[in-house]
Amino acid sequence: MEALLEHVITQSTAWSLAAVWLVAFFESLALVGLIMPGTVVMAALGALIGSGKVNFYQAWCVGITGCLLADWISFWLGRRFKTPLHNWSFLKKQKAWLDKTEYAIHQHSMATILIGRFIGPTRPLVPMVAGMLDLPIRKFILPNIIGCILWPPFYFLPGILAGAAIDIPSDMQSAGFKWLLLAAAAILWLAVWLCWRWWRARKSATGALARWLPQNRLRWLAPLVSVVACIALVAVFRHPLMPIYGAILWHVLSVVH
Repeated sequence: MEALLEHVITQSTAWSLAAVWLVAFFESLALVGLIMPGTVVMAALGALIGSGKVNFYQAWCVGITGCLLADWISFWLGRRFKTPLHNWSFLKKQKAWLDKTEYAIHQHSMATILIGRFIGPTRPLVPMVAGMLDLPIRKFILPNIIGCILWPPFYFLPGILAGAAIDIPSDMQSAGFKWLLLAAAAILWLAVWLCWRWWRARKSATGALARWLPQNRLRWLAPLVSVVACIALVAVFRHPLMPIYGAILWHVLSVVH
């Protein structure tokens, strides 16, 4: 079934754009986004963009409309059904996330709406909770629009980078460069995650992971991995195939039609 779906998407631009819209919509829709692995699918669709099978700007616009519609439906649902939602047993199981989201919206509504779009567990909750709290529309609309504009390319990016790397001709002995690119991306992601954990640890983070990565360990591990990530990025940019890779990326991101 997955192979059939992949075949249909790769053979038709219209189906690919429809897939982008559906993923952006359901990934952002209240509660549905909690159970949908949209991040992985968005990265896979980004690979189609990177390989030139789907236009970047068309996918971007389609993604914007999908998440905007889902967010406004979620906002309306929160306003219309706030009392039943508060008493719903499913949401009571998500009480920790709901409490954090409500507190963040009370304290910093615009920043929470904007940043919450980029955090998986809060993305499908923030618009609904904003509606449940009767947040004025004027405070919701601007950060929501900005977030929906920035979110699709951010989630497409890993796939775009991978898709562009695949297009480097194999007769150029590009395997080593592709592995270097993959390693650099993985190390960079790990460095960012460790720095985030270090910042959380300084704010008294709890849980099983905090016992494995206490603040005193993160104090040296996060900077160390960050230095390794910088070295890996320098190696990527100094590689002889980097100009070819850059030209492929530029072509993907500069073609409007």
